[in-house]
Amino acid sequence: MQAPSVGGVMLPRGNGQTVRLSRGASLTDFAEKINANPASLVGVMMNLGEMVTATQSVSDETLKLLAEEMNFVLEIVSPEEEDRELLESFSIEFGEDEGGEEMLVSRPPVVTVMGHVDHGKTRLLDAIRKTNVVAGEAGGITQHIGAYQVATEVNGEERAITFIDTPGHEAFTAMRARGAKSTDIAILVVAANDGVMPQTIEALNHAKAADVPIVVAVNKIDVEGADPTKVRGQLTEFGLVAEEYGGDTMFVDISARQGQNIEQLLEAVVLTADASLDLRANPEQDAQGIAIEAHLDKGRGAVATVLVQRGTLRVGDTMVAGDAYGRVRAMLDDKGENVEEATPSTPVLVLGLTNVPGAGDNFLVVDEDRTARQIAEKRAARERNAAFAKRTRRVSLEDLDQVLKAGLVQDLNIIIKGDASGSVEALESSLLQLDVGEEVDIRVLHRGVGAVTESDIDLAMGSDAIVIGFNVRAAGRAAQMAEREGVDVRYYSVIYQAIEEIEAALKGMLKPEYEEVELGTAEIREVFRSSKLGNIAGVLIRSGEVKRNTKARLLRDGKVIAESLNIEGLRRFKDDVTEIREGFEGGINLGNFNDIKIDDVIATYEMREKPRG
Repeated sequence: MQAPSVGGVMLPRGNGQTVRLSRGASLTDFAEKINANPASLVGVMMNLGEMVTATQSVSDETLKLLAEEMNFVLEIVSPEEEDRELLESFSIEFGEDEGGEEMLVSRPPVVTVMGHVDHGKTRLLDAIRKTNVVAGEAGGITQHIGAYQVATEVNGEERAITFIDTPGHEAFTAMRARGAKSTDIAILVVAANDGVMPQTIEALNHAKAADVPIVVAVNKIDVEGADPTKVRGQLTEFGLVAEEYGGDTMFVDISARQGQNIEQLLEAVVLTADASLDLRANPEQDAQGIAIEAHLDKGRGAVATVLVQRGTLRVGDTMVAGDAYGRVRAMLDDKGENVEEATPSTPVLVLGLTNVPGAGDNFLVVDEDRTARQIAEKRAARERNAAFAKRTRRVSLEDLDQVLKAGLVQDLNIIIKGDASGSVEALESSLLQLDVGEEVDIRVLHRGVGAVTESDIDLAMGSDAIVIGFNVRAAGRAAQMAEREGVDVRYYSVIYQAIEEIEAALKGMLKPEYEEVELGTAEIREVFRSSKLGNIAGVLIRSGEVKRNTKARLLRDGKVIAESLNIEGLRRFKDDVTEIREGFEGGINLGNFNDIKIDDVIATYEMREKPRG
């Protein structure tokens, strides 16, 4: 097979050679790897029906198409692998405890509470923490992820447990999956009166995918109709067999409302951790861990809740979290008190970062501010390239003209601003999963933490976008600017409402679909000839009603003889009428169509707009 040639320039052939590229790479990046001229790769892409510039970030599919054409095997480097390679270039090992066995000390288990909406997850955390977070929540959803540490006594010894408080509705699937990755044990809350529900199974699958042991809390045992035995039976089908049935999963019957058996649940968590896991970490090394949540605080700037997984985090350390970096100015524990250091499995609120990291981003402590800035900038550039590649719509040269002319592809452009990175991510993830057909697409042009600003309104004006403010409002002159320029800014505090309204807007953008509705049938009993009007059918209305100016088809012996006819004239005796009902006789004129016979049937119908499901 000949090597591809563009403009007489022969291009290298891969012969099955592997090329590794990161997400959002450009043709220039590809050209460097295979020692080719970027302009010639642009030519190859044009031959393949794709318009791509040499420096533009392109999607994985586009790169794969090019690689196949040139007989290379393309390997897209995963974000995790890319990050590891980035850190290795700075001689940093992430995710590993330094030193030997003698350096490791035991740490508390980290627990995530999962389960179906309304099964009592928040109330259980409330009962555990003895503080009320339910009362202030909009729509009963935990809007922010926090983390809390509690102590319990097991076999006469005080043991600590860290709880990650993740939102629990399906809309937060992405965050919940991330919550499970930073988790040692999952508590699956199932209501004794409801039993296993769809989101219970979803939560269970997340926990299994993260390969974490599960403790089942059978809640609401004080409610009428509670049947804890039924819950045990249902979960057996999903591989969770209770200890009393010979399995290895601990089930604890609780009432979060009454505070009943909470201590037993905590004990079950500690016992499960001791039996299944070796929870140890080195507290002497530089701290590493995960950012659980982050938001912009008006007085304090970027504030991040981080969970230390190994090492000890101290005030004054230089840290990098995702694409944010900074020196730790202060740390607060879950009670809001200042602390000087945080050991493994300890959650703290950190002040001093340059910007807001994403929920689930890893953090690490480095020796120099310069190193932190370089890592953060490289991560930010990588994310930006990946986002550009994702936003590129693939339209081939052949169908570009038709698509533009016909307006076949419509985009609903959205800008999302929220109070916390976790909420913004969850909302974006939910909106991008909305599917109302191929004609309409959602594009998230920008997402960020903080108030809606004038630059957001500028971007919305330039791209006909709508702006969503989730638990935030417009700042300064942004509100007046939006009103003046006619930019649609919508504010929400409950995520379901945002999803429902955007879905409705998408459905509104779809071209209407019509369905045929039968109105009535008329049997021809007599045919009258008229020099002025042609043949007129004397009919008996067999079913429904026949209306003037509706569509009709003619059937003879059950077969359709003519389609798309019009009921142009309708008479009862000598009067013109607009409709004739079932059981009555009348005269029908089908306009220029005259091929009618006795016993033919005229079936009338109209096209009605079909509501979108």
